[in-house]
Amino acid sequence: MSIKKDGIMVILSSPSGAGKTTLVNLLSKNKNFNISISHTTRKPRINEIPDKDYYFVDNEKFKKLIKNEEFLEYAKVFNHLYGTTRTPVIEKLEKGENVIFDIDWQGADQIKNKRLNYKLITFFVLPPSKNVLFNRLSNRDMKDKLIVEERMKEFSRDVLHWINYDYVVINDDLDECYSKINSLIEAEISNGSKDYDKDYIRRHVDILTC
Repeated sequence: MSIKKDGIMVILSSPSGAGKTTLVNLLSKNKNFNISISHTTRKPRINEIPDKDYYFVDNEKFKKLIKNEEFLEYAKVFNHLYGTTRTPVIEKLEKGENVIFDIDWQGADQIKNKRLNYKLITFFVLPPSKNVLFNRLSNRDMKDKLIVEERMKEFSRDVLHWINYDYVVINDDLDECYSKINSLIEAEISNGSKDYDKDYIRRHVDILTC
């Protein structure tokens, strides 16, 4: 990190339906984190607001941004493109503002590999069980059984990337999960002791993938 007090970056990733977006919104509201708004080529879901939840663009616009090397990270997820443009993120960090990312493991890997000169803390959010995940997906805007089945298949692959994150949290109770993430962020910033049991997480992943 540079001598002046820059902002920090926090990444939350998860398999679809594990609740990372809700957690990101809580951190933004309660901790004054700036949510990095991604570009995407998918259509808005019900209740999503353009330019607030995502910048919704067509494939041509997205590919032009790639060509101009404007993305800090981008990835193809469920046949749609998602990406984070560099300039707004760096501007906030240099002003001492913290930025939180709601991105998948592909984007997280790209940001880590860029080795930016700012503190980065990464979290992977897991559901308490596959049954709970299935119910969450079914109760969302995914009434199509084929879409839910696709998400469940992707889950089995996504979950294997937990090992590449600083911390993994289980979103069984939303308030408890938020509190856990908040405590770990505070401990990272202050170099304090961290209440984190990686062996417990490993056992939980084994159950989810058996």
